[in-house]
Amino acid sequence: MRSPVQGRSLSPRRGSRGFTLIELLVVIAIIAILIGLLLPAVQKVREAAARMSCQNNLKQFGLAQHSFNDVNGHLPRGGMMGRGVAGPPIESWGGENWGDDRGTWIVYSLPYMEQDALFRIVPNIETTVNGAGIMRSNAAAMAARPKFLRCPSDDYNLNESHSNYAGSLGPQCVTGGCGADINQALCNQPALGIPASPDHGNDVNSSGIRGLYNRVGCKISLIGIKDGLSNTIMIGEVLPRFHDHMFNGSWMHFNGGYSHVSTIVPINQGLSQFTRNGSCTSTIPFDARNWNTSWGFKSQHSGGANFVFADGSVKFLSQTINMTAYLLLGGRNDGQAIPNF
Repeated sequence: MRSPVQGRSLSPRRGSRGFTLIELLVVIAIIAILIGLLLPAVQKVREAAARMSCQNNLKQFGLAQHSFNDVNGHLPRGGMMGRGVAGPPIESWGGENWGDDRGTWIVYSLPYMEQDALFRIVPNIETTVNGAGIMRSNAAAMAARPKFLRCPSDDYNLNESHSNYAGSLGPQCVTGGCGADINQALCNQPALGIPASPDHGNDVNSSGIRGLYNRVGCKISLIGIKDGLSNTIMIGEVLPRFHDHMFNGSWMHFNGGYSHVSTIVPINQGLSQFTRNGSCTSTIPFDARNWNTSWGFKSQHSGGANFVFADGSVKFLSQTINMTAYLLLGGRNDGQAIPNF
């Protein structure tokens, strides 16, 4: 008699089966789809973090301006140039020395942003005559890269002494010198309380300045903001690569662009069309050399830019903002009601 084992029909064992080529391609396609879905989400998270960091930088600047105003009775001058020591008082025009750089509003904000050591690198900063720049001639100052000067969304020339924040001229006239003054008419609208103004903010008399800063030493105080602190832009985002004074300059230089930004230029205007030819014509309006378009607030954030207002609040303004509202937000004493924005 055969045993049960002997009588059982045994089939050969199957070996382990691998992936077919089609199955492998399907898996790869699924992974690619998942990555494609995930990357935009990661980029959005990164941009949200960068935007928040940028807003925090502006908040710090806003607080520093208030602290400076409390101590000195006025905001930091947008720029300080050589007058008032050997020549006429700083408040009068004449005898100015464009070769004598005494620094920007950012320089004078440093002690109010826990950067007093950097500010004190150069003694007698307001009176030291130096054609190369009070701080730009100092290697230690030029090597400093305070994080609050840059927005993480902009990676342009991180090794250079640039900043992504500039004080507002308000709706100031800014001829471009190129025959392409496409925004110039916006600075002369008396019906909106915005009469024509000295080009490029070249006036030490506050009545000639529509916003809060200019490069040649105008003194403006918070109490001089008649339209209300919450209705007036103080500082906003800029992109140095698209502003000829900035990409050739420094945040320390009074003529480096950091108080050369007008709200007659729409936010992010022509951003995708900008060039850096070093020259411009009426047929190339969006060149860094054309001040009538390059002297505007710009950012790498999609759809607009961040601003800190004179009350210290930080707002993101859309690049499609009603231009009347934007002009009035730039001006400190136009006396007009601001449309919804």
